[in-house]
Amino acid sequence: MQSEMQNPSTSNVLDKKWKVAWRLTRPHTLTAAFVPVLLGTALSLHETKIHIGLFVSMLLACVIIQVAVNMFNEYYDYKRGLDNEESVGIGGAIVRDGIKPKTVLHIAITLYCISILIGVYICMNSSWWIALIGLLCMAAGYLYTGGPLPIAYTPFGELVAGFFMGTLIILISYYIQAGTISATSILVSVPISILVGAILLANNIRDLDGDKENGRKTLAILLGRNKAIYFLGGMFIVSYVWVFILIAMSITTSWLAIVTLSAPIAIKAIKGFIGKSLPIQMMPAMKATAQTNTIFGFLLSIGLILGYIF
Repeated sequence: MQSEMQNPSTSNVLDKKWKVAWRLTRPHTLTAAFVPVLLGTALSLHETKIHIGLFVSMLLACVIIQVAVNMFNEYYDYKRGLDNEESVGIGGAIVRDGIKPKTVLHIAITLYCISILIGVYICMNSSWWIALIGLLCMAAGYLYTGGPLPIAYTPFGELVAGFFMGTLIILISYYIQAGTISATSILVSVPISILVGAILLANNIRDLDGDKENGRKTLAILLGRNKAIYFLGGMFIVSYVWVFILIAMSITTSWLAIVTLSAPIAIKAIKGFIGKSLPIQMMPAMKATAQTNTIFGFLLSIGLILGYIF
């Protein structure tokens, strides 16, 4: 009878721990790791047969790295006094759930170590040059909020995130399958690179006031809220126009025009920022920006697959 009474309590504790762990991963950001891998792999269909083991390994490594980077962000933003119980858009494991900061840091480091082990398998089946590039990507992820001068405190966060989490991941995913890098793979990576940067810009628009108080010099702060929103809209426009330029120049097939199906979400994101000033009010717009990257990337990959089939 006593054990029966304890079971619900134990279950509740475990459930709470899983919820805390899940929030700590910041799941809404994980598609930013998945989409570039899918796109790079879809691009390689035109060159070779897909190696499923490499695809799954690359996908797993990128997701693990993204989770680790989110935890580094959680740790260093807390240490620098940026996060509190009212902060929006964070995992909140430290400031709300009482998880020790060092625990979050140690988990992040452990995840980095796991991704390195997966990287060894990838290198053994492709090229050891991937190790160097992968380590550079991991370093960029850590230095985004870690180190003496975090990238997140500068106007270059969007550029760095777009290049390392967009272009480089796409090209690595392509290379480990095809064994080379093509001009097409570089050109197709550009709009995703822009949209990954857009996620960071949307985040910085939302956090503009708090970041300014804490001495950050983000692009959103330098531009001001209204101009930053216009700039975000410009990033969306360039991403879509870029695809149609590739189609017009016969670099890719017309199937890639399917990305226009994601345009309403991009419009929703911009409208969601206009006239808003409180972080909680801008969360739907932030979410729509991330969804734009996700759906745009999925549709771009589907377009590549359809172009390969037909």
